[in-house]
Amino acid sequence: MGKGQNLIINGSGSYPGGIYDKVSIRGEGTIVNDVESSVFHVYGTSEARENVKTGSVKIMGEADVKGNLAAAETLVMGTMMVGRNASLKKIKILGLLEVGEKLSGDVATIKGSISVKGDVEYETFDSSGGFDIKGLLTADKVKIALRFGQSSAEEIGGGQIIVKRKKNSILPFGKEEGTLTAKVIEGDDIYLENTTAEVVRGNTVKIGPGCQIGLIEYTTELKNDSSSTIKTKTKV
Repeated sequence: MGKGQNLIINGSGSYPGGIYDKVSIRGEGTIVNDVESSVFHVYGTSEARENVKTGSVKIMGEADVKGNLAAAETLVMGTMMVGRNASLKKIKILGLLEVGEKLSGDVATIKGSISVKGDVEYETFDSSGGFDIKGLLTADKVKIALRFGQSSAEEIGGGQIIVKRKKNSILPFGKEEGTLTAKVIEGDDIYLENTTAEVVRGNTVKIGPGCQIGLIEYTTELKNDSSSTIKTKTKV
């Protein structure tokens, strides 16, 4: 990557893009063109008008990338907005991540919240926070712990899909238990709690408490909790 050239922004101002080793923004900085770096850390407020490609992203403040963002390691403790596609291999979101188009990578750990206008594609997707995905969420392994608030995706597809209410969490005053809503949930091995879906398709399907499902299509096994509502069950 860079030849040890750093871009350290402590005050405020506009800076050209280019190739750097480290980009560190502690004040308010606008980067006008594409930027490539091994490290991109924001403690203050930053706006990148075009694309950012980096090894490690750490957002403690607020960052807005108008174009595409590509990174190997991403930690968001503040707020990060990506206007277009986010190709983020490994993400840990404790704050908020908003993506205008598609979010993809290998491992996603969501403890805060994500909002994505397009599809989300990971190998492993583990959420104990909240998400709003307008498109399709696909991962080999989908693990969702519902704390409070509503998580939603248009469709969820994967090998193993486990959705559970978060155990032993003392809910803040006035907060309801968490719920998940999706039109279609399709996987090999599915376990659901507190989930509302029009269609659930799987090999082995287990429906726990708090679910409302329109149609279940299963090939091997179906178990369901008596407190959940299922309109139609079909073995295919």
